[in-house]
Amino acid sequence: MTKIHPTAIVNPKAQIGKNCIIGQFCIVHENVKMGDNNELVSSVVIDGPTTIGNGNKFFHSAVIGTDCQDLKYNGEPTQLIIGNNNTFREFCTINRSATMVEPTQIGDNCLFMAYSHVAHNCILGSNLIIANAVNFAGHIHVHDNVIIGGMVALHQFVKIGTYAFIGGKSGIKKDIPPYTRGEGFPYKVMGLNSVGLQRRGFTNESIKSIKDVYKLFYKSGLNTSQAMEKALAIPDLTKEQKVFLDFVKDSDRGITK
Repeated sequence: MTKIHPTAIVNPKAQIGKNCIIGQFCIVHENVKMGDNNELVSSVVIDGPTTIGNGNKFFHSAVIGTDCQDLKYNGEPTQLIIGNNNTFREFCTINRSATMVEPTQIGDNCLFMAYSHVAHNCILGSNLIIANAVNFAGHIHVHDNVIIGGMVALHQFVKIGTYAFIGGKSGIKKDIPPYTRGEGFPYKVMGLNSVGLQRRGFTNESIKSIKDVYKLFYKSGLNTSQAMEKALAIPDLTKEQKVFLDFVKDSDRGITK
């Protein structure tokens, strides 16, 4: 049974699933579709059009699904889509997209710590850990299983590869390849996220195959095109090597060195 605190304001046109808890002073606007077992702790605002899956928890003063901050936005209906089992801590802000055709999207099982901000048209994967005060500009794409330390700022259109680990207080202007770790302003890739990969069950053979490709791009003195040519000549590329190389090929801003 869904429980709505007497001080909460829920638009009668909002669609609320089963066993949700909407705490004191929360506001749920029209055009919000919410699945089962979600909890809004207190003073949470959810605007729409926003679609929310099951089992998410929104802590005090999170503001979800509001208009984007793009000055080109003309006020038309746009979208935010949130998956399942995510946690949004205090004062998180998640904006809807600037256009209907590319909704802001968040996957499953993510943790967004306090004061983090996700701007319009971002596509964020699953199993992310986003620390306090991380700021995503518009159109950023983050693949699954990424960890981002506190107070990191990410430039618009940046892409972050799977299993990357980004140290705190960094400034990201270019794409960050999968499986890497780094930090700084400007950001520098420092090596592979080997400890993180081991903790996630990667075999020594898989990590070595990633390291072989990584060395071509970061240790050989070759430029990106030359390193790509050498890497593609490796016989029987592993799945992890293909993920790395496909990311580099799809990079629009260029990879961080």
